[in-house]
Amino acid sequence: MISISNVHFSYGRKCVFSGITTTLSAGHIYGVLGKNGTGKSTLLYNLAGLLYPDQGDIIIGGYKPSERKPEFLQDIFMIPEEFYLPNISIKALIKYYSPFYPRFDHHAFEEYISSFDIPIGNLLPGMSYGQKKKVYISFGLATNTTVLLMDEPTNGLDIISKAQLRRVVAGAATPEKTILISSHQVKDLENLIDEVLILDDTNIILNESIDRISQKLTFKITFDEQDLDHALYTEPVLKGNTVVLKNTNQEESKVDLELLYKATMTDPAKMKQVLSLTF
Repeated sequence: MISISNVHFSYGRKCVFSGITTTLSAGHIYGVLGKNGTGKSTLLYNLAGLLYPDQGDIIIGGYKPSERKPEFLQDIFMIPEEFYLPNISIKALIKYYSPFYPRFDHHAFEEYISSFDIPIGNLLPGMSYGQKKKVYISFGLATNTTVLLMDEPTNGLDIISKAQLRRVVAGAATPEKTILISSHQVKDLENLIDEVLILDDTNIILNESIDRISQKLTFKITFDEQDLDHALYTEPVLKGNTVVLKNTNQEESKVDLELLYKATMTDPAKMKQVLSLTF
């Protein structure tokens, strides 16, 4: 479990977090959404113990990340947006770096990079940025840490690779793991995450499960004027209007992450109110 309590963080005079508080549970894949500069990466770096809160507490599995104890570090892995891999072979990378993670699964690593169509005998220096990123992601998944942080993992990946990533991450999820994936490309996380965390204006403006969102909201394309009158959010498209409505009829509706994000950013207080209602 991850406990974030009254956390404040600033870069000089720029306030990034102003007293954020939430709890993140094991067994979930969280999508951390927000505009560039809203603190998505900063949140992950604080959780990893690479940045320290100015005020407040973060507790992960009984440890404070800022103390960077070996027991904590061997049970958390972060895949940053920008990274460096040494100029060695993939096999050498595994040989030298896997011992830092007691539960590293060599067989799983081979399956992951195979899913990404990368031969294990390849040399890192000859790879593209996207291929190196797939190796890094495969390594992170194979560490079997209970907390996995992924900062903009789809950047640099093509459409097919993004689909491979979603499939591989979903297959690696277990009831013991907490996975956080930050992204400003909202569509990239559809059909992968089961919890949504939206950051804006120095705080968390939404933290809800996909299941609850699908119970409370309906996402659809409509021509109906009555739907438009009652819409929480509407956006014109070629075939009418996409809308977000209260799900008062208990209709089954696939959550449209992009629409949810836009609706929340437009009126976060209203979205929180609707999601807390019983109907």
